[in-house]
Amino acid sequence: MDTPTRLFGRQRPIHAVLGGGKVANLVLWRDAKVSGAILIGIASMWFLFEVVKYNLVTLLCHLTITTMLIIFIWSSAAQSFNWSPPNIPSIMLQDSTYREFALTLHRKLNYIFSNVLYVASGYDPKLFLLTIVSLWIISVIGSSISSLNLVFFGLVCLETVPYLYEQYEDEVDNVAYRTNRWTKRMYKKFEAEILGTIPRGPLKHKNK
Repeated sequence: MDTPTRLFGRQRPIHAVLGGGKVANLVLWRDAKVSGAILIGIASMWFLFEVVKYNLVTLLCHLTITTMLIIFIWSSAAQSFNWSPPNIPSIMLQDSTYREFALTLHRKLNYIFSNVLYVASGYDPKLFLLTIVSLWIISVIGSSISSLNLVFFGLVCLETVPYLYEQYEDEVDNVAYRTNRWTKRMYKKFEAEILGTIPRGPLKHKNK
């Protein structure tokens, strides 16, 4: 039996491709309660900003006021009823936590920028053309809906698409394989009928 062709030619499971850590567990719904709570939180934020028309500054102020009141009541009740006072986890205040976050962000940004430079340099014409078309489609979508709705749609897709793909992996890979073959045929036709007809002049070498 032939080995099935996986999406993007990957050889590892989707969980390993996503890093195999907490993020992979989150988007693949390994813990349904946590993933569901985050999805509900995203939907709640969208409802507050898009439907209720809540202002970001107002929301942050109200959340801060509510948090301060809860801590104040908790601290006052702790003295009266011999409860343990509120304790901020030390991990939130450690310098190493922020340094690790900054280093991770730095590595991710370098990875993104190096890939953008590779694609923009034209080393892979098909990838370059696909990127241009994808960005144009996103720009059209972005001009049709608000930025908030676009971000909300992206986050919902991030929370649901990997999980749905893992559930219907074989079916999606089969459709993707046939679509990829059709795209390659169309690109060869486009290259032969259009790109091949563009005249190319001789290369001029700079005089030293």
